Amino acid sequence: MALMTREEYIESLRKLNLKVYMFGELIENPVDHPIIRPSMNSVAMTYELAQQEEYKDLMTTKSHLTGEVINRFCHIHQSTEDLIKKIKMQRLLGQKTASCFQRCVGMDAFNAIYSTTYEMDKEYGTNYHERFVNYLKFIQENDYTVDGAMTDPKGDRGLSPSQQEDPDLYLRITEVREDGIVVRGAKAHQTGAVNSHEHLIMPTIALKEEDKDYAVSFAVPSDAEGVIMIYGRQSCDTRKLEEGADVDLGNANFGGHEALVIFNDVFVPNDRIFMCKEAKYAGMLVERFAGYHRQSYACKTGVGDVLIGAAALAADYNGANKASHIKDKLIEMMHLNETLWACAVACSAEGSKTASGNYLIDLLLANVCKQNVTRFPYEIARLAEDIAGGLMVTMPSEKDFKDPEIGKYVEKYLAGKTGTSTENRMRVLRLIENITLGTAAVGYRTESMHGAGSPQAQRIMIARQGNLESKKEMARRIAQVDTSKDK
Repeated sequence: MALMTREEYIESLRKLNLKVYMFGELIENPVDHPIIRPSMNSVAMTYELAQQEEYKDLMTTKSHLTGEVINRFCHIHQSTEDLIKKIKMQRLLGQKTASCFQRCVGMDAFNAIYSTTYEMDKEYGTNYHERFVNYLKFIQENDYTVDGAMTDPKGDRGLSPSQQEDPDLYLRITEVREDGIVVRGAKAHQTGAVNSHEHLIMPTIALKEEDKDYAVSFAVPSDAEGVIMIYGRQSCDTRKLEEGADVDLGNANFGGHEALVIFNDVFVPNDRIFMCKEAKYAGMLVERFAGYHRQSYACKTGVGDVLIGAAALAADYNGANKASHIKDKLIEMMHLNETLWACAVACSAEGSKTASGNYLIDLLLANVCKQNVTRFPYEIARLAEDIAGGLMVTMPSEKDFKDPEIGKYVEKYLAGKTGTSTENRMRVLRLIENITLGTAAVGYRTESMHGAGSPQAQRIMIARQGNLESKKEMARRIAQVDTSKDK
């Protein structure tokens, strides 16, 4: 079974014995929980589109390991064309769900670990790459969703992992056995963790030899003994618990989620260990994963497409669509969105082959891409709110609208342009609210700021990779600078 259907994916989750907590309670059935289900629907879309002929070129490809057709989310990039198809797939899914579809982190982890283990084995004579290839075949054959996990809680940011008062604030190896290792710690902000079959773990920062216990990469099933997930809150999340909720949700069918994933003395067998105390290679793995994942923020352009469309619809319902300043704001939103897209395409097209054979994006351009993502979605959201108007956040509830006694007043006084539906106007405004302030704002706003590293992380990489000295030499040559005179 190289490609699961949507239905098979959902049923595969039901078979897992996940330990998921929300609001202080153990969730017996995460699949059908009203707060979790929309996020699962978003992942299910990655399976659904792979079954549709018109999208197969983007959503599927042939495995270079087995020759079988697989979901692109399980693929190791074999060319710059693969890198470009990846981001086209992500924009498409953003357009289809207007939310986070949660499989990108695992895909980016696959590609970073693939090349890093190859180079690690070359130096140390280890067999991590072979182990990882076998693991990846298992993932491809089952079409599993994998939670790529990098971010640790970190505790005191001024201290290294081994200097922390509580040594578990970075995930670490507590015991090395003949048949495997035992790990303890947590991974924070884990996108789609509850909807994943597996957790694939990486170190979160470059490490020195004294921190080698934290240099670990491995994979475990999501329901492995000792794994606990605590579901993260989102703005307006309990609207999903309201009876008959529809209009007020903004996006009733799709969503995203994050979780704090706890590892309480989890045993990992040798065949699922891909780094074990090789501190020297932690930095390489972090840098490569970060580059791939910063490229992945092409997904925000898909969500941006939906938000721009919603803003334009709001202008239509408001009767303001012909105003020159509204047209100009929509143009600016499209300009910013396509600038994000241009950077994603550029870092993909400029990718290059690694020693292992897979393709790595241009790291400088990937960091430029993500640096723009920390800014432009905020401006697009601001303009959407500007066009929508204050009613977006002051509207009465859906229950008021449907109430037999007072609904007529909501219908009358929330009417927009003559001949348009009040309910449809409310739906569009709630969608804008959902993306800019509600549950989807996790993915479109704050995740755009901090996901794949905060803005400063990209600026550090841009400074490192921008080759400033060569630029200075170009200027000296053109200006005919005689450096001997500067001494």
